[in-house]
Amino acid sequence: MQRRLPAEWERQDAVLLGWPHAGTDWADTLDLVLPVFVRIAREISRFEQVIIPAPDPASVHSLLAEAGACMDRICIHALPTNDTWARDFGPITVQQDGTPILLDYGFNGWGLKFRACDDNQVTARLHEAGAFGDTMREVPGLVLEGGSLESDGAGTLLTTSACLLEANRNPHLSRAELEQRLRQQLGVDRVLWLEHGYLAGDDTDSHVDTLARLAPNHAIVYQSCAGLGDEHYAELTAMAAELAALRTADGLPFDLFPLPWPEPCYADDGLRLPATYANFLILNDAVLVPVYGLPQDEAALAVIGRVFPDRAIVAVPCRQLIEQHGSLHCVTMQIPQGVLK
Repeated sequence: MQRRLPAEWERQDAVLLGWPHAGTDWADTLDLVLPVFVRIAREISRFEQVIIPAPDPASVHSLLAEAGACMDRICIHALPTNDTWARDFGPITVQQDGTPILLDYGFNGWGLKFRACDDNQVTARLHEAGAFGDTMREVPGLVLEGGSLESDGAGTLLTTSACLLEANRNPHLSRAELEQRLRQQLGVDRVLWLEHGYLAGDDTDSHVDTLARLAPNHAIVYQSCAGLGDEHYAELTAMAAELAALRTADGLPFDLFPLPWPEPCYADDGLRLPATYANFLILNDAVLVPVYGLPQDEAALAVIGRVFPDRAIVAVPCRQLIEQHGSLHCVTMQIPQGVLK
């Protein structure tokens, strides 16, 4: 049996979207962040279905209907959640001989940093509720988050050692053993490891989807840092050098697209927030790009437009979203074509 991990730019049935509520870390700022999630859901619904787990479906439905979302593409399931980061508690879908399988990896709050008892059950509960049709669900037995993986759909996986080898994920496995499990479970031929790159304020131990993203035509879009005096300069410059040294399966260098470095964003307590333009979401005919009300926003949109010339480039204001240390891609998970049969 042959497995394959699709690229995000392949056709999709839907996007899973986490939702903020009074039981999440958004409790004190719900009125500020809800418009961001409403905007994300509305934009996704223009292109494909949206699956939303939330404890109060009626209120979510009302907000989205009032905002003009395509309600025939919105499906809300009454489920408890700890938080909103669907990229990391949602299913990772592989194709096995052309048939989709939902891999339900363990989610332990990014190495036991936060409560995740309900989030860890979201995929199983949605599956039981029929949200994914009759697609099979498999429990691989590893702790693994979707934000830590990038696939080109042709056997190459890009990830970071800081996350996958962090002590509270899978401490019983060496790098070689973990890589072998990933090859078997995801059907990948090559695992490309980044040893550098981080964002201040990031709770994920350097998820690759905040740093560098695989893209069509052997491209990599990555978050650069131009500020010589910035605390990120050395690490992100080293990461850029690593990316330049990587090779495609054919032995050629990747086509690299650096994203502009956003001006620093800070929380009220003075701590730096992990603003990144690399945390964009690819949809069937569009790319949703997080923007932060900064001078660099337009340049970031232009870079992503060059990488995805056949898709609409849609700016989504996410300044409020990074207050909880994640951005647009982090709150979503694509559901590839064929899952919802």
